[in-house]
Amino acid sequence: MSFKSIVRELKEMKDGIGSMSRRGVEGKHWCGHTRSFIAPDVAPSEPIEQGQWANLPSELLLDIIRRVEESETAWPARAVVISCASVCRSWRDVTKEIVKTPEECGRLTFPISLKQPGPRDAPVQCFIKRDRATSTYLLYFGLTPSEDENDKLLLAARKMRRATSTDFLISLVAEDFSRASNTYVGKLRSNFLGTKFTIYDCQSPNDAAIQYRSRHSRRFNAKQVSPKLPAYNYSVATISYELNVLRTRGPRRMHCMMLSIPVSSIQEGGVAPTPTSFPQCADDKSPAVRILKEKEPAISFSSPNLSSSPLPTPTPHCGEALVLKNKAPRWHEHLQCWCLNFKGRVTVASVKNFQLVAAIDPSLNIPAAEQEKAILQFGKIGKDIFTMDYRYPLSAFQAFAICLSSFDTKPACE
Repeated sequence: MSFKSIVRELKEMKDGIGSMSRRGVEGKHWCGHTRSFIAPDVAPSEPIEQGQWANLPSELLLDIIRRVEESETAWPARAVVISCASVCRSWRDVTKEIVKTPEECGRLTFPISLKQPGPRDAPVQCFIKRDRATSTYLLYFGLTPSEDENDKLLLAARKMRRATSTDFLISLVAEDFSRASNTYVGKLRSNFLGTKFTIYDCQSPNDAAIQYRSRHSRRFNAKQVSPKLPAYNYSVATISYELNVLRTRGPRRMHCMMLSIPVSSIQEGGVAPTPTSFPQCADDKSPAVRILKEKEPAISFSSPNLSSSPLPTPTPHCGEALVLKNKAPRWHEHLQCWCLNFKGRVTVASVKNFQLVAAIDPSLNIPAAEQEKAILQFGKIGKDIFTMDYRYPLSAFQAFAICLSSFDTKPACE
């Protein structure tokens, strides 16, 4: 049986199960009339797995999902893997075991992949579409936009101007940017001049249960959002652009301090925080949330470059924070412009184009080739179209937020 026939039967099975469940709760006959049945206000029980596919032997199920995962390597065919995880609990558990993180396989599958570090060898290639009319920015997976507009949307951001700052709200969908939504991912906030930015994540960079909230984050009033949704922001990175007071020639100069990523992650054997699931809905009465209301220390790694003195955070990844800097371009005499080798991924000159490399202390003894490797590169290829390529230890969310900072107006830097 081919994979297409398997997927087709899976869809038919899901439709059959859905119609059976709907018939079971649609109505009850009373005195010859059909009335809607209202279930009691209790926690729903686990659904009973039904159908021939839910009761497959574990060895056969493992082999089927492994073959599907290996055969469907790119979008939109990659959606078949997600369909397998949507059949039932047993299928979902096996699929989650087989599907590896982007660091291991270089593929983006589930939404949590956007929070996990990219591959070490080859970068993940994406592109960004800017809509000036709606102030939205859409991150797609792929080399360049396709003609049929069937590109895979990864993340979406909307620019919100405020009196003293600018916010970029980041979501999994392009229609809902509310923090009360379960599609909310995080945000990017700038200062008044647009020279300093802070990246906020909706979840702790570690997999531990809810930890501490950032000192600079704000929380909605309990009446403004659903009490079952976490209304916290964790500061995971800061971005700063150097002031150009003398108006000298040259591109923008920027530094990114990744507060949630230790510098040891780029060393041999080093690891970066890798979340495995999005935060679960938290009740306002839970002990963890009560602790958050009482204590508000910052999440940060100890670093001499930090202006403040944050309290230490109980995290397994202790050490100095990773700092990224833009790679210095060279002046091309013939073209009379600053140039960088983007390996064909950037075709239009722009002040927004940049490459970020790790700012490494020479005492760490990291190879020069590793120091020159571009962890993130961003550049223009057309009107309102930009490429974004990122690799380990950055995630798609972190890379997208850094690139969004280049879209904000910076009169003091140019």
